[in-house]
Amino acid sequence: MLQIMKLKQLDGLVAFWKVAEHKGFTAAAAELEISPSALSQAIRQLETRLGVRLLNRTTRSVSLTEAGEAYLARVGPALGEVITAGEEMNVMQGRPSGTLRLNAARIATAMVLQPMLAGFLQENPYVQLELTNDEGFIDIVEKGFDAGVRMGESVQRDMVALPLGGPVTVAVVASPDYLRRFPAPRHPDELVGHNCIRLRFGGSGMIYKWEFQLEDRLVEYEVKGSLTITDTLFSVDAALEGIGLAYAFEELVEPHIRTKRLKRVLTSYSPTFPGFYLYYPSRHDQPAKLKALIEYARRQTK
Repeated sequence: MLQIMKLKQLDGLVAFWKVAEHKGFTAAAAELEISPSALSQAIRQLETRLGVRLLNRTTRSVSLTEAGEAYLARVGPALGEVITAGEEMNVMQGRPSGTLRLNAARIATAMVLQPMLAGFLQENPYVQLELTNDEGFIDIVEKGFDAGVRMGESVQRDMVALPLGGPVTVAVVASPDYLRRFPAPRHPDELVGHNCIRLRFGGSGMIYKWEFQLEDRLVEYEVKGSLTITDTLFSVDAALEGIGLAYAFEELVEPHIRTKRLKRVLTSYSPTFPGFYLYYPSRHDQPAKLKALIEYARRQTK
């Protein structure tokens, strides 16, 4: 978005604007593709030229001074108009451009994003896609991302959510070798006697509770096991090695079930979830690069 401008040309205005928008240096520096120290230096130079302090800085937070709030109120709308105008010119020329930053759980990347990426980039050769895999739940606006991909129930309520594909069903699987050593559970209550491959969320540190459909309700189970992972895809590999039971999506394990490398258990209790969503802030001035991704995703999911 900001490739049409350089920080030097704008004398730190874009630096100040983006730090104010993200309320911090890390996310602002990531969007501008410069180091936090270079960003800080650009703002210090701007403050020196203006003769006022624009930001209150502590080790934990950044906030606007009274002078900073007044200055932002004047320059923010103008900068936004200039950038929007540049993006509109790109659209008129048929070329959304700039760095598009996405955040997704690795399993979401494997199941819904990866099949789309090549086609999207071929259609939009002036867009540079930066994809960060993150198993935790983050605030994409605070962290400087344009959009994210998560399961439907994980998307914040103030976001616009676009479904990517349909519902997904869970499967509990294990290798034949494991099931020879430990008889297959017939009810989720019997998981207490099994080695379950657990998932710890990277952000919160919480252990995911396995969910099962019991009649008309979902019931959560706290499972135990000798292996805890932070990468959802690795649970399938661990199950193939005979370590224990894995709680994974049906689509990922089906090829291994067909080749008899894995066996499915507790099938009648397997829940189905709404699936994955592309989500992004609800705002009218979406950059052309994000609009291009939204439109491409809509075409792919029809």
